[in-house]
Amino acid sequence: MHGDSGEGICSFPRLNATDNPLPLFTFLRLHPNQMRFIPFVLVFAALFLVSCNKKKKEAANAKPAAGAKAPPMKVDGYLVKTEPFQENIEVPGTIVANEVAEIHPEVSGRIVQLNVAEGKYVSKGTLLAKLYDGDLRAQLNKLQIQLALAEKTEERQAQLLKIQGISQQDYDISLLQVNSLKADIGILQTSIAKTVIRAPFSGKLGLKAISPGAYVTPATVIAVINQTDQLKLDFSIPEKYTSQIKIGQLVTFTIEGSKKQLGAKIIATESNVMENTRSLTVRAAVMGKDEALLPGAFAKVQLSFDPDPNAILVPTQAVLPQARGKKVILYKGGTAIFADVTTGVRDSARVQILEGLNAGDTVVVTGLLSVRPDAKIQIGKIVNAGSAQAADKTEEKKK
Repeated sequence: MHGDSGEGICSFPRLNATDNPLPLFTFLRLHPNQMRFIPFVLVFAALFLVSCNKKKKEAANAKPAAGAKAPPMKVDGYLVKTEPFQENIEVPGTIVANEVAEIHPEVSGRIVQLNVAEGKYVSKGTLLAKLYDGDLRAQLNKLQIQLALAEKTEERQAQLLKIQGISQQDYDISLLQVNSLKADIGILQTSIAKTVIRAPFSGKLGLKAISPGAYVTPATVIAVINQTDQLKLDFSIPEKYTSQIKIGQLVTFTIEGSKKQLGAKIIATESNVMENTRSLTVRAAVMGKDEALLPGAFAKVQLSFDPDPNAILVPTQAVLPQARGKKVILYKGGTAIFADVTTGVRDSARVQILEGLNAGDTVVVTGLLSVRPDAKIQIGKIVNAGSAQAADKTEEKKK
Protein backbone atom coordinates (compact mmCIF):
# COMPACT_ATOMS: atom_id res chain seq x y z
CA MET A 1 0.00 0.00 0.00
CA HIS A 2 1.42 3.35 -1.00
CA GLY A 3 -0.21 5.92 1.25
CA ASP A 4 0.24 9.30 -0.40
CA SER A 5 0.57 8.18 -4.02
CA GLY A 6 -2.90 6.62 -4.06
CA GLU A 7 -1.49 3.29 -5.24
CA GLY A 8 -2.59 0.12 -3.53
CA ILE A 9 -3.63 -3.40 -4.14
CA CYS A 10 -6.06 -2.25 -6.89
CA SER A 11 -3.53 0.08 -8.61
CA PHE A 12 -1.71 -0.64 -11.85
CA PRO A 13 1.95 0.22 -12.33
CA ARG A 14 2.61 3.54 -14.00
CA LEU A 15 4.84 3.81 -17.05
CA ASN A 16 7.46 6.46 -17.38
CA ALA A 17 8.50 8.01 -20.63
CA THR A 18 11.69 5.97 -20.64
CA ASP A 19 9.97 2.64 -19.98
CA ASN A 20 9.80 0.14 -22.84
CA PRO A 21 6.12 -0.79 -23.53
CA LEU A 22 6.94 -3.83 -25.62
CA PRO A 23 7.09 -6.35 -22.74
CA LEU A 24 3.48 -5.53 -21.87
CA PHE A 25 2.32 -6.89 -25.21
CA THR A 26 4.52 -9.93 -25.51
CA PHE A 27 1.42 -12.01 -24.70
CA LEU A 28 0.27 -11.27 -28.30
CA ARG A 29 3.06 -13.51 -29.60
CA LEU A 30 1.92 -16.55 -27.60
CA HIS A 31 1.85 -20.10 -28.85
CA PRO A 32 -1.55 -21.24 -30.21
CA ASN A 33 -1.92 -23.70 -27.31
CA GLN A 34 -1.52 -20.83 -24.85
CA MET A 35 -4.08 -18.62 -26.60
CA ARG A 36 -6.94 -20.63 -25.17
CA PHE A 37 -6.22 -19.21 -21.64
CA ILE A 38 -6.75 -15.62 -22.73
CA PRO A 39 -10.56 -15.58 -22.05
CA PHE A 40 -10.02 -16.78 -18.55
CA VAL A 41 -7.42 -14.10 -17.91
CA LEU A 42 -9.75 -11.42 -19.18
CA VAL A 43 -12.62 -12.62 -16.96
CA PHE A 44 -10.34 -12.62 -13.91
CA ALA A 45 -9.16 -9.10 -14.70
CA ALA A 46 -12.77 -7.86 -14.99
CA LEU A 47 -13.73 -9.35 -11.63
CA PHE A 48 -10.61 -7.85 -10.04
CA LEU A 49 -11.51 -4.36 -11.30
CA VAL A 50 -15.12 -4.63 -10.03
CA SER A 51 -13.89 -5.72 -6.59
CA CYS A 52 -11.48 -2.79 -6.38
CA ASN A 53 -14.19 -0.28 -7.28
CA LYS A 54 -16.49 -1.70 -4.59
CA LYS A 55 -13.79 -1.41 -1.90
CA LYS A 56 -13.09 2.19 -2.86
CA LYS A 57 -16.77 3.09 -2.52
CA GLU A 58 -16.98 1.45 0.91
CA ALA A 59 -13.88 3.32 2.08
CA ALA A 60 -15.36 6.59 0.83
CA ASN A 61 -18.62 5.94 2.68
CA ALA A 62 -16.76 5.01 5.92
CA LYS A 63 -14.85 8.29 6.16
CA PRO A 64 -17.85 10.51 7.08
CA ALA A 65 -19.03 7.97 9.71
CA ALA A 66 -15.69 8.13 11.46
CA GLY A 67 -15.98 11.86 11.89
CA ALA A 68 -19.50 11.68 13.40
CA LYS A 69 -19.99 11.93 17.21
CA ALA A 70 -20.36 8.63 19.14
CA PRO A 71 -23.77 8.07 20.76
CA PRO A 72 -24.01 8.53 24.60
CA MET A 73 -23.05 5.47 26.65
CA LYS A 74 -26.05 3.70 28.16
CA VAL A 75 -25.80 2.93 31.91
CA ASP A 76 -28.07 1.91 34.77
CA GLY A 77 -28.85 4.36 37.58
CA TYR A 78 -29.84 4.23 41.23
CA LEU A 79 -32.24 6.89 42.53
CA VAL A 80 -31.00 8.19 45.88
CA LYS A 81 -33.63 8.32 48.63
CA THR A 82 -33.67 8.54 52.42
CA GLU A 83 -34.80 5.58 54.50
CA PRO A 84 -34.63 4.41 58.13
CA PHE A 85 -31.42 2.51 58.84
CA GLN A 86 -30.41 0.84 62.10
CA GLU A 87 -26.75 0.11 62.52
CA ASN A 88 -25.84 -3.24 64.09
CA ILE A 89 -22.34 -4.34 65.00
CA GLU A 90 -20.86 -7.53 66.41
CA VAL A 91 -17.81 -7.46 68.68
CA PRO A 92 -16.01 -10.13 70.75
CA GLY A 93 -16.58 -10.25 74.49
CA THR A 94 -15.62 -12.22 77.58
CA ILE A 95 -17.75 -13.60 80.41
CA VAL A 96 -16.34 -12.55 83.79
CA ALA A 97 -17.37 -13.40 87.32
CA ASN A 98 -18.94 -10.77 89.55
CA GLU A 99 -16.01 -11.31 91.96
CA VAL A 100 -12.89 -13.39 91.45
CA ALA A 101 -9.86 -13.87 93.68
CA GLU A 102 -6.75 -15.99 93.95
CA ILE A 103 -6.43 -17.30 97.50
CA HIS A 104 -2.93 -16.82 98.91
CA PRO A 105 -1.62 -17.33 102.48
CA GLU A 106 -0.55 -14.14 104.21
CA VAL A 107 2.44 -15.79 105.91
CA SER A 108 4.81 -18.64 105.11
CA GLY A 109 4.32 -22.00 106.73
CA ARG A 110 3.41 -25.67 106.40
CA ILE A 111 -0.12 -26.73 105.53
CA VAL A 112 -1.56 -28.80 108.35
CA GLN A 113 -5.21 -28.69 107.27
CA LEU A 114 -6.70 -28.30 103.79
CA ASN A 115 -10.44 -28.05 103.21
CA VAL A 116 -10.60 -26.98 99.56
CA ALA A 117 -13.66 -28.68 98.03
CA GLU A 118 -12.88 -28.48 94.34
CA GLY A 119 -15.73 -27.20 92.20
CA LYS A 120 -18.01 -26.65 95.20
CA TYR A 121 -19.80 -23.58 96.45
CA VAL A 122 -18.59 -22.25 99.80
CA SER A 123 -19.87 -19.46 102.03
CA LYS A 124 -17.94 -16.40 103.09
CA GLY A 125 -15.61 -17.17 106.04
CA THR A 126 -15.42 -20.93 105.39
CA LEU A 127 -12.09 -22.41 106.60
CA LEU A 128 -10.07 -23.45 103.58
CA ALA A 129 -6.59 -24.11 104.99
CA LYS A 130 -4.58 -23.96 108.24
CA LEU A 131 -0.86 -23.40 108.60
CA TYR A 132 1.32 -24.72 111.42
CA ASP A 133 1.28 -22.24 114.33
CA GLY A 134 2.78 -24.25 117.20
CA ASP A 135 5.79 -21.97 117.60
CA LEU A 136 3.61 -18.87 117.62
CA ARG A 137 1.32 -20.31 120.28
CA ALA A 138 4.34 -21.20 122.43
CA GLN A 139 5.55 -17.61 122.23
CA LEU A 140 2.05 -16.42 123.03
CA ASN A 141 1.87 -18.64 126.11
CA LYS A 142 5.20 -17.30 127.30
CA LEU A 143 4.10 -13.70 126.92
CA GLN A 144 0.83 -14.36 128.69
CA ILE A 145 2.74 -15.71 131.75
CA GLN A 146 5.03 -12.69 131.69
CA LEU A 147 2.03 -10.41 131.46
CA ALA A 148 0.37 -12.00 134.50
CA LEU A 149 3.50 -11.44 136.56
CA ALA A 150 3.95 -7.89 135.30
CA GLU A 151 0.34 -7.04 136.17
CA LYS A 152 0.83 -8.24 139.76
CA THR A 153 4.01 -6.19 140.04
CA GLU A 154 2.20 -3.14 138.73
CA GLU A 155 -0.58 -3.59 141.31
CA ARG A 156 1.91 -3.77 144.21
CA GLN A 157 3.78 -0.72 143.04
CA ALA A 158 0.53 1.16 142.68
CA GLN A 159 -0.16 0.55 146.38
CA LEU A 160 3.34 1.65 147.33
CA LEU A 161 2.97 4.79 145.26
CA LYS A 162 -0.09 5.77 147.27
CA ILE A 163 1.94 5.78 150.50
CA GLN A 164 4.93 7.28 148.70
CA GLY A 165 6.87 4.04 149.13
CA ILE A 166 8.29 4.33 145.60
CA SER A 167 8.81 7.10 143.16
CA GLN A 168 6.48 7.82 140.25
CA GLN A 169 9.23 6.83 137.84
CA ASP A 170 9.47 3.32 139.25
CA TYR A 171 5.74 2.86 138.90
CA ASP A 172 5.76 4.13 135.30
CA ILE A 173 8.41 1.56 134.40
CA SER A 174 6.28 -1.31 135.73
CA LEU A 175 3.21 0.02 133.89
CA LEU A 176 5.22 0.28 130.68
CA GLN A 177 6.23 -3.35 131.03
CA VAL A 178 2.58 -4.39 131.25
CA ASN A 179 1.56 -2.42 128.19
CA SER A 180 4.54 -3.67 126.17
CA LEU A 181 3.68 -7.29 126.92
CA LYS A 182 0.06 -6.68 125.89
CA ALA A 183 1.25 -5.23 122.56
CA ASP A 184 3.50 -8.21 121.91
CA ILE A 185 0.63 -10.56 122.66
CA GLY A 186 -1.54 -8.67 120.15
CA ILE A 187 1.13 -9.04 117.47
CA LEU A 188 1.37 -12.78 118.08
CA GLN A 189 -2.40 -13.19 117.99
CA THR A 190 -2.48 -11.42 114.62
CA SER A 191 0.25 -13.71 113.31
CA ILE A 192 -1.68 -16.75 114.49
CA ALA A 193 -4.84 -15.46 112.82
CA LYS A 194 -2.93 -15.19 109.54
CA THR A 195 -2.25 -18.93 109.64
CA VAL A 196 -5.98 -19.49 109.12
CA ILE A 197 -7.11 -19.06 105.48
CA ARG A 198 -10.83 -18.46 104.89
CA ALA A 199 -13.06 -17.80 101.87
CA PRO A 200 -13.17 -14.02 101.20
CA PHE A 201 -16.73 -14.23 99.80
CA SER A 202 -19.33 -16.78 98.81
CA GLY A 203 -18.54 -18.44 95.54
CA LYS A 204 -17.41 -21.48 93.62
CA LEU A 205 -13.96 -22.90 94.26
CA GLY A 206 -11.70 -24.01 91.47
CA LEU A 207 -9.04 -26.69 91.55
CA LYS A 208 -6.63 -26.76 94.46
CA ALA A 209 -3.00 -26.13 93.58
CA ILE A 210 -1.38 -27.61 96.75
CA SER A 211 -1.64 -30.63 99.04
CA PRO A 212 -1.57 -31.06 102.85
CA GLY A 213 1.95 -30.84 104.21
CA ALA A 214 3.18 -28.49 101.50
CA TYR A 215 5.23 -25.47 102.49
CA VAL A 216 3.65 -22.30 101.15
CA THR A 217 4.59 -18.65 100.91
CA PRO A 218 2.52 -15.54 100.25
CA ALA A 219 3.23 -16.10 96.52
CA THR A 220 1.61 -19.55 96.54
CA VAL A 221 -1.89 -19.90 95.05
CA ILE A 222 -4.03 -22.26 97.13
CA ALA A 223 -7.14 -22.03 94.91
CA VAL A 224 -9.23 -19.61 92.85
CA ILE A 225 -12.74 -18.62 93.88
CA ASN A 226 -15.35 -17.11 91.54
CA GLN A 227 -18.64 -15.54 92.49
CA THR A 228 -20.83 -16.93 89.72
CA ASP A 229 -24.25 -16.02 91.11
CA GLN A 230 -24.02 -12.82 89.06
CA LEU A 231 -21.93 -12.82 85.88
CA LYS A 232 -20.69 -9.88 83.83
CA LEU A 233 -19.89 -9.38 80.16
CA ASP A 234 -16.86 -7.31 79.13
CA PHE A 235 -16.37 -6.14 75.53
CA SER A 236 -14.75 -3.31 73.60
CA ILE A 237 -16.26 -1.06 70.94
CA PRO A 238 -14.53 1.22 68.39
CA GLU A 239 -13.99 4.81 69.43
CA LYS A 240 -16.56 6.20 66.97
CA TYR A 241 -19.41 4.43 68.82
CA THR A 242 -18.59 5.76 72.29
CA SER A 243 -21.24 8.49 72.11
CA GLN A 244 -23.94 5.91 71.33
CA ILE A 245 -23.33 3.74 74.41
CA LYS A 246 -25.80 4.40 77.23
CA ILE A 247 -26.05 3.02 80.75
CA GLY A 248 -28.96 0.60 80.89
CA GLN A 249 -28.76 -0.20 77.16
CA LEU A 250 -29.56 -3.83 76.34
CA VAL A 251 -27.24 -6.05 74.31
CA THR A 252 -27.50 -9.65 73.18
CA PHE A 253 -24.77 -12.27 72.96
CA THR A 254 -24.10 -15.91 72.18
CA ILE A 255 -21.39 -18.27 73.39
CA GLU A 256 -19.45 -20.95 71.58
CA GLY A 257 -21.31 -24.22 71.23
CA SER A 258 -24.75 -22.67 71.68
CA LYS A 259 -27.08 -20.68 69.43
CA LYS A 260 -29.18 -19.45 72.35
CA GLN A 261 -29.50 -15.68 72.49
CA LEU A 262 -28.71 -14.28 75.94
CA GLY A 263 -29.19 -10.75 77.22
CA ALA A 264 -27.14 -8.29 79.25
CA LYS A 265 -27.56 -4.71 80.44
CA ILE A 266 -24.75 -2.16 80.26
CA ILE A 267 -23.78 -1.02 83.77
CA ALA A 268 -20.50 0.85 83.27
CA THR A 269 -17.80 1.92 80.82
CA GLU A 270 -14.09 2.48 81.22
CA SER A 271 -13.09 6.04 82.05
CA ASN A 272 -10.83 6.38 79.02
CA VAL A 273 -10.29 5.06 75.49
CA MET A 274 -7.37 2.65 75.12
CA GLU A 275 -4.66 4.38 73.10
CA ASN A 276 -3.21 1.25 71.48
CA THR A 277 -6.55 -0.02 70.12
CA ARG A 278 -8.64 3.20 70.09
CA SER A 279 -11.49 1.30 71.72
CA LEU A 280 -13.64 1.71 74.81
CA THR A 281 -14.17 -1.15 77.28
CA VAL A 282 -17.80 -1.69 78.27
CA ARG A 283 -19.16 -3.86 81.09
CA ALA A 284 -22.67 -5.32 81.16
CA ALA A 285 -24.49 -7.43 83.75
CA VAL A 286 -25.75 -10.74 82.41
CA MET A 287 -29.51 -11.09 82.80
CA GLY A 288 -30.69 -14.39 84.20
CA LYS A 289 -28.69 -17.53 84.93
CA ASP A 290 -27.42 -20.22 82.60
CA GLU A 291 -25.37 -23.21 83.70
CA ALA A 292 -23.47 -23.10 80.40
CA LEU A 293 -21.99 -19.69 81.22
CA LEU A 294 -18.55 -19.90 82.77
CA PRO A 295 -16.16 -17.06 83.63
CA GLY A 296 -13.61 -16.55 80.88
CA ALA A 297 -15.87 -17.89 78.11
CA PHE A 298 -15.78 -16.20 74.70
CA ALA A 299 -18.94 -14.38 73.62
CA LYS A 300 -20.17 -12.76 70.39
CA VAL A 301 -21.86 -9.51 71.39
CA GLN A 302 -24.46 -7.89 69.13
CA LEU A 303 -25.23 -4.20 69.61
CA SER A 304 -28.05 -2.27 67.97
CA PHE A 305 -27.96 1.51 67.96
CA ASP A 306 -30.77 4.02 67.55
CA PRO A 307 -31.95 4.04 63.90
CA ASP A 308 -31.24 7.00 61.61
CA PRO A 309 -34.59 7.93 59.99
CA ASN A 310 -32.95 9.79 57.07
CA ALA A 311 -30.06 7.57 56.09
CA ILE A 312 -28.77 7.48 52.50
CA LEU A 313 -27.58 4.12 51.18
CA VAL A 314 -26.31 3.21 47.72
CA PRO A 315 -25.16 -0.09 46.15
CA THR A 316 -21.62 -1.04 47.16
CA GLN A 317 -20.40 -1.18 43.55
CA ALA A 318 -21.38 2.47 42.98
CA VAL A 319 -18.57 3.71 45.26
CA LEU A 320 -15.20 4.11 43.54
CA PRO A 321 -12.17 3.95 45.90
CA GLN A 322 -9.57 6.63 45.14
CA ALA A 323 -6.08 7.33 46.38
CA ARG A 324 -7.58 10.01 48.62
CA GLY A 325 -11.18 9.39 49.53
CA LYS A 326 -14.03 7.86 47.55
CA LYS A 327 -16.20 9.00 44.65
CA VAL A 328 -19.50 8.21 42.98
CA ILE A 329 -20.66 9.05 39.44
CA LEU A 330 -23.76 11.23 39.27
CA TYR A 331 -26.06 11.58 36.26
CA LYS A 332 -26.87 15.26 35.75
CA GLY A 333 -28.41 16.48 32.50
CA GLY A 334 -26.93 13.66 30.45
CA THR A 335 -23.41 14.25 31.82
CA ALA A 336 -21.32 12.08 34.17
CA ILE A 337 -20.25 14.08 37.24
CA PHE A 338 -17.68 12.57 39.61
CA ALA A 339 -18.55 13.57 43.20
CA ASP A 340 -16.58 13.05 46.43
CA VAL A 341 -18.46 11.20 49.19
CA THR A 342 -17.90 10.20 52.79
CA THR A 343 -18.99 6.66 53.61
CA GLY A 344 -20.25 5.16 56.85
CA VAL A 345 -21.14 1.58 57.66
CA ARG A 346 -22.03 -1.05 55.09
CA ASP A 347 -24.00 -4.24 54.93
CA SER A 348 -23.83 -7.12 52.45
CA ALA A 349 -24.95 -5.05 49.44
CA ARG A 350 -25.14 -1.35 50.37
CA VAL A 351 -22.99 1.34 51.91
CA GLN A 352 -24.11 4.37 53.89
CA ILE A 353 -23.24 7.79 52.51
CA LEU A 354 -22.68 10.42 55.19
CA GLU A 355 -21.73 13.36 52.95
CA GLY A 356 -21.78 14.11 49.22
CA LEU A 357 -25.26 12.95 48.15
CA ASN A 358 -28.78 14.30 48.46
CA ALA A 359 -32.15 12.66 48.07
CA GLY A 360 -33.20 12.69 44.41
CA ASP A 361 -29.69 12.32 42.94
CA THR A 362 -29.12 9.59 40.38
CA VAL A 363 -26.02 7.46 40.90
CA VAL A 364 -24.50 5.40 38.08
CA VAL A 365 -24.16 1.72 39.02
CA THR A 366 -22.99 0.06 35.76
CA GLY A 367 -20.19 0.75 33.29
CA LEU A 368 -18.21 2.57 35.97
CA LEU A 369 -14.82 1.69 34.50
CA SER A 370 -15.77 3.01 31.05
CA VAL A 371 -17.31 6.34 32.09
CA ARG A 372 -15.02 9.36 32.02
CA PRO A 373 -15.55 12.71 33.80
CA ASP A 374 -17.99 14.99 31.92
CA ALA A 375 -18.76 12.24 29.40
CA LYS A 376 -22.20 12.05 27.84
CA ILE A 377 -24.25 9.18 29.27
CA GLN A 378 -27.79 7.91 28.98
CA ILE A 379 -29.81 6.15 31.70
CA GLY A 380 -31.04 2.79 30.49
CA LYS A 381 -33.05 1.94 33.60
CA ILE A 382 -33.38 2.82 37.29
CA VAL A 383 -32.53 -0.34 39.23
CA ASN A 384 -34.56 0.68 42.30
CA ALA A 385 -37.51 2.21 40.48
CA GLY A 386 -40.01 -0.09 42.22
CA SER A 387 -38.75 0.59 45.73
CA ALA A 388 -38.58 4.33 45.05
CA GLN A 389 -42.21 4.42 43.95
CA ALA A 390 -43.25 2.41 47.00
CA ALA A 391 -41.39 4.84 49.24
CA ASP A 392 -43.12 7.81 47.61
CA LYS A 393 -46.52 6.21 48.14
CA THR A 394 -45.70 5.57 51.79
CA GLU A 395 -44.70 9.20 52.27
CA GLU A 396 -47.95 10.36 50.62
CA LYS A 397 -49.99 8.17 52.96
CA LYS A 398 -48.21 9.63 55.97
CA LYS A 399 -49.03 13.15 54.78
